[in-house]
Amino acid sequence: MNNEWNFSGGPGVLPTSVLQQAQQAIAEVPEVGLSILGISHRSDWFAAVVAEAEANIRQLLGLPEGYAVLFLQGGATLQWSMIPMLLLRGSGKSADYLRTGYWSAKALPEAALEGPVRLAWDGSASHYHRLPHGEEAVYDPHAAYLHYVSNETVEGIQFHRVPGCTGVPLVCDMSSDFLSRPIEVERYDIIYAHAQKNLDPAGVTVAIVREALLEHVPSGIPALLDYRTHLKAKSIYNTPPVFAIYVVLLVTRWLRDHVGGLAAMDSINQRKAQRLYDVLDTHPELYAGWADRRDRSLMNVVFKLPTAALEQAFLQQAEAAGFSGLHGHRSLGGVRASIYNAMPEASVQALCDFMRGFAHAHAA
Repeated sequence: MNNEWNFSGGPGVLPTSVLQQAQQAIAEVPEVGLSILGISHRSDWFAAVVAEAEANIRQLLGLPEGYAVLFLQGGATLQWSMIPMLLLRGSGKSADYLRTGYWSAKALPEAALEGPVRLAWDGSASHYHRLPHGEEAVYDPHAAYLHYVSNETVEGIQFHRVPGCTGVPLVCDMSSDFLSRPIEVERYDIIYAHAQKNLDPAGVTVAIVREALLEHVPSGIPALLDYRTHLKAKSIYNTPPVFAIYVVLLVTRWLRDHVGGLAAMDSINQRKAQRLYDVLDTHPELYAGWADRRDRSLMNVVFKLPTAALEQAFLQQAEAAGFSGLHGHRSLGGVRASIYNAMPEASVQALCDFMRGFAHAHAA
């Protein structure tokens, strides 16, 4: 029950069945007879793990031909550098970025090392309560690419539409909502996601790259930072995180076989989020949601209480009741309930019941 009541923003909760299989693999992978921590990354068994994990991701997303699926290291942080190295360096263009929260803001300085960066929209003045709507974002039709974060975990805001303009390569950091719902995958040129939200413990980053982008790679990129290197080596160029990629395999099997695909996963996530937001909307005098209603995240429900003392009491009582990981991000404070794919609906309901009880106990 402790794992299933873990509302941490990341690393996030994993399915119980996956944890059990991973535990077994640490002792002994049944078909190999060795601990996964000691199996060679050059073995035929691990090559098959990588191949199936890729195939599962392709099936879940409905990914067409012409895209590479890569398992990389360095987290989303390294992608902030690899992407502008590929698309911005020497292009003679600027890159468009949407600054919508804590994580999208951190990507900007890395891109600026490779070339001019332009803000197509900046939400910092409004303290990242919402996302751009209508014509608020002004895109450069000649930009090298447009970069955005689909779900800002700190503020709990999420795009429920695809931004951008025709003809500009679209790059998206989907670290916190990758494989949580169906997407219009053909609209994207690069999708990347570190794994420790919906896929895995930390250690591997999934990158989906339109292969046509790799036809004109600038010179001077180190081999390890060149997507072509990893494509040619089938994601086993240097020693990869074997255990982490194996867990990605287990999670994608769970999504495929137990959940029934991304449409089914999206329905579950919609229900979980709606239950929590219903509590916020029923008790607005106590729970002040951070996000604009139009942009509420299905992954991270962020709210504040009227006073620091009341907030501390809420967190202490929640922890005593068995809930963990509810402290908001250090940059924002407040409360954050992260309800990634593997968070059971029953656990969300238990948190809702606790929140209603706390509200009634502190009713004016």
